[in-house]
Amino acid sequence: MLTTREIQDEIMRLKKENDVCILVHAYQSHDIWEVADYVGDSYGLSVQASKAENQTIIMCGVRFMAETCKMLSPQKKVLLANPIAGCPMADQYSGTDVEALRKEYPGCSVVAYINTTAETKAHCDVCVTSSAAVRIVKNMPEKDILFIPDCQLGAWVADQCPEKDIALVRGGCPTHRRMIGIEAEVMKKEHPDALLLVHPECRPEVTALADYAGSTTGIMKFAKESDAKEFIIGTENSIVQHLQFECPDKKFYALSKQCVCENMKSTTLMDVYHSVKGDGGEEIIMSDELIEQARRPIDRMIELGG
Repeated sequence: MLTTREIQDEIMRLKKENDVCILVHAYQSHDIWEVADYVGDSYGLSVQASKAENQTIIMCGVRFMAETCKMLSPQKKVLLANPIAGCPMADQYSGTDVEALRKEYPGCSVVAYINTTAETKAHCDVCVTSSAAVRIVKNMPEKDILFIPDCQLGAWVADQCPEKDIALVRGGCPTHRRMIGIEAEVMKKEHPDALLLVHPECRPEVTALADYAGSTTGIMKFAKESDAKEFIIGTENSIVQHLQFECPDKKFYALSKQCVCENMKSTTLMDVYHSVKGDGGEEIIMSDELIEQARRPIDRMIELGG
């Protein structure tokens, strides 16, 4: 039997030997964080993949993230560490659905959250991340916008972009939707000195009670830089543990024990080990045509978001 430390040491050895870059999404467990070359959100990791000199990329996250890595680095071998790691939100709207919505909302420019499949992105006009959504939408010359698939994030963007006419459709993150307003109220009463930090994928009733709303990396940055000593975290519960490690002088509480992403948690340290060893993971294969089509809204996101 190997210990966690022994497995990690072997992963570190193998990634150097096999010229591998390991990308780890912030929602992964801390033992996986410790073997990462880069930790971050979905788009940030894809950018790091394109900059890395390594010819093999292992994505410890979910499938749409690995697809985005492949789109930005088509010449590289991209592996999804655990093939079953998907995203329910990314699967909510297909390319066919987007074309049907265009007919229902004629004249609207379709803005897709980056948490969508490559096939869906290929039918959209621009992508956004949670950290840059407001800036990108404000910079768009179009006034009429259809935002997919997360209506919670879309509503949060619409509140900050009153000059735009933003249409929303039903959809969103089932993990973040598990948190409800009454839980936030109870936690704020139990921890009156704690600041509430939430992701805009949360229900509006939760976001309305927040001291800060922003992306996962934004939440972590805020907590680390704040003078406050206690925080209630309204996003995937792994962030509570990560912040506890990074800020041992502060206290962090999960807004809800229900906010756990089963797809993110499906990736284990042994999945990473087998992927870097060469007998695990799934290689992401995409046609040149799909890569070209799906990259268009991402390229426009980069153009508008800076």
